[in-house]
Order: sequence, then structure tokens, then C-alpha cells
Amino acid sequence: MLDTSPVFEKIKALLDQGQVPYQLFEHEPVFTSEQAAKVRNTPQKFGAKAIVFLADKTPVLAVVPGDKRIDLKTFKKLYGIKDLRIASPEQVKELTGLEIGAIPPFGHAMNLPTYLDEQITRNEMMAFNIGSHTKSVQMKPKDFLQLEKPIIGNFSI
Repeated sequence: MLDTSPVFEKIKALLDQGQVPYQLFEHEPVFTSEQAAKVRNTPQKFGAKAIVFLADKTPVLAVVPGDKRIDLKTFKKLYGIKDLRIASPEQVKELTGLEIGAIPPFGHAMNLPTYLDEQITRNEMMAFNIGSHTKSVQMKPKDFLQLEKPIIGNFSI
């Protein structure tokens, strides 16, 4: 077993305590949604791409399908945000303890509110890196919703 992060341990404990079915994968390092889908052997739309933003200077986590991107204008309008900026790699590391590309969609494990694009809820599965470029989890979106209780909206394009 490779080194694990505190975020990995927190989320794994949450999944185990919640008694939800999930699959944990160890794989070669991946840094993009395309690479992750290939190594997991899943459609790219099953990927839960998690991005840290500063919304009016407050850190938030936005999650969209791996084959989509965030419509910044729509996101700002939906949530009454004036200034929305993607966090720098240094800010992401400081806020989460993780590198970009290893961020899981469980914002609460990193003290961040989670905003989930509703398209993810339509998929039969979701897959995401879990605090590492070499570890992924696959689970049902309904189980994720039950554990994380994200703010759901339609903000991907």
C-alpha cells in the first residue's frame, strides 16, 4: 500500500462507517480526467472532477462530470457570487493538503462546502481520485449524496 493522506483516511473511514458499497483502486499516477477514465476503465462522464475555487475570497469545492467544465458565469449567478477565481496550486495545497488532480469530491473532509453539478446524480456510478494521483474510488452517486449532502445545481457545460 502506498502512502496515504489524512484526507484519504478520513474519506475511507466515512465510506466504511456509512456502510456504502464502493470500490477502491490503486493505479498508475493520473493527472487529467481523460487519464483517470482510461486507467479506471470507466466513461469520462463518470468522473467527478473536483476544483477548488475562491468565491468572494471563501474557499469552495465545485464538482462536475469528468467530461464537462464549470460554467463560471452560471455558477456565480446561481450562488450570488461576485468574484470567482480558481485557487492556485499553492492555495489548493494550503487549503486541502493535496495536489490539484488528487482532490476528492468530499469537500467536508477538507472543511470546504461542496457544490455538485446535478448531471453527476444522473449517472449510475461516479469515480474520483481520493487524495492521491494513484488511488481512486468508484461508488453510486446516491450513496455520495447521502454521505456528503452537497449543494446541488446545474452549472456545467
